[in-house]
Amino acid sequence: MDEQNKEEKPLVKEFLSLMEVLRRLRAPDGCPWDREQTPETIKKYILEEAHELTEAVEQGSAQETCEELGDLFFLLLFLADLYEEKGQFTLKDALVKIRQKMIRRHPHIFGDVEVNGAEDVIANWQAIKAKEAEKKGGRKSALGNLPRSLPALQRAFRIGERVSRVGFDWKDASGVLEKIDEEISELKEALYANQEKNVEEELGDLLFSVANLSRKLGMNPEDILKKGLDKFSQRFYALEELIEQSGRKMSELSPEELDTIWEKVKA
Repeated sequence: MDEQNKEEKPLVKEFLSLMEVLRRLRAPDGCPWDREQTPETIKKYILEEAHELTEAVEQGSAQETCEELGDLFFLLLFLADLYEEKGQFTLKDALVKIRQKMIRRHPHIFGDVEVNGAEDVIANWQAIKAKEAEKKGGRKSALGNLPRSLPALQRAFRIGERVSRVGFDWKDASGVLEKIDEEISELKEALYANQEKNVEEELGDLLFSVANLSRKLGMNPEDILKKGLDKFSQRFYALEELIEQSGRKMSELSPEELDTIWEKVKA
């Protein structure tokens, strides 16, 4: 225990030093920009930093991840400090709540519940979350409380994941492929009938089905689309370079000429 305390002291010291920096910035004679911030204005920066951290993790760069983790951590402390200034809650309150929640949701570790693997842990977690939501007067649902602000493709993936835990799912990927074929047919019908509202609805159904297909294949559609977009972007950059080298402008080329160059890039 003494050895553990010895290792934690530098961490506590750095944390307190960071809090000093934050409070200096927010002091009456501190930084004008920092002093103007509110929970409403700071949330967009938290979202941006969360995405930058995710990107650093995906790129596999430990140093970038370390830096982005620090950026996000500082903004979370900043947000907590804003609420503390208003007397609504403190950082300590948030830490106490999350510690209690983690203990409550891991009864197989801190209680006498037995589990046979990760699937049992997830099932227990969802059941406990549902009870918590019910106590708060929320809706008791297998969907939980996924935020609508999630990227739509990621939300589709998570919704599919959650309903599958209660048995509302296809047996395998082939069932989803059949559903995709069905949705494409319905989309075509709506397009041919020139029904704009139905086109939007059927397109949404199709995208949701595609997200479910990736889930059944053990892939995250958000990650897959990112890779697809990266591949397209790299090919398009190459297309632009080839056109520039030819001394022409893209607007001067016919669709057939563009397609020929695009096939060359792909090859």
